[in-house]
Amino acid sequence: MLVSPALSEPPGTPGLRPLLRALPVFAGETPGFATAAAPAGPVDLFAAWLREAVEAGEPEPHAMTLATVDADGYPSARVLILKDVLPEAAGWQFAVQAGSPKGRDLAHRPYAALTFHWKALARQVRLRGPVTAEDAESAAADFRARGLPAHAAASLGRQSTPLTDPAARERELAAARERLARDPDAVPPEWTLYTLRAERVEFWQGRRDRDHVRLAYDRDGAAGWKRGRLWP
Repeated sequence: MLVSPALSEPPGTPGLRPLLRALPVFAGETPGFATAAAPAGPVDLFAAWLREAVEAGEPEPHAMTLATVDADGYPSARVLILKDVLPEAAGWQFAVQAGSPKGRDLAHRPYAALTFHWKALARQVRLRGPVTAEDAESAAADFRARGLPAHAAASLGRQSTPLTDPAARERELAAARERLARDPDAVPPEWTLYTLRAERVEFWQGRRDRDHVRLAYDRDGAAGWKRGRLWP
């Protein structure tokens, strides 16, 4: 007789462990991953997996987790949107306010990690590398490409600072909308487009039997890559 994982825990188990153990993992079919046929560099494979995530109906497949470290060595992670991938440089781009916690972390330690998770396909892509700020013109073009509702909020700054007066924020948002209506091309001076130049990229394909398939690319010289399988 099959026993539910939630019921197999000893009596008095504290916390969320019974609930977590009862949750299904890899409920659907997972695609294959023929690592021998993978391209020589990671960008083409990333593009193929991203397109497959879009076709599979993955919600927000361009969402990624950005991990940074602050001046005291404490890590932080948050979800952002991928802006572009530069094939020649193997660079993944994202944009934030330079004065935000993310921007301050990158000013102190210009190195970061990104993680993409596509649940519908049981796939992850993990990468890390140095981060550089692009020029003001590139940042301005990125900002102007954003949707209009996002312009006003981004122009306020103050991200992650304490909010003690929500009504004051609403007034500032209204004023920002009026300014943008008069000058729709205005760009906050701290808006910055960053490029993470990958030094290592790992592709992870989950399998229901837990015999996961992992393929890592490591930068080898100025433009080349070496790749190899990893133990699950």
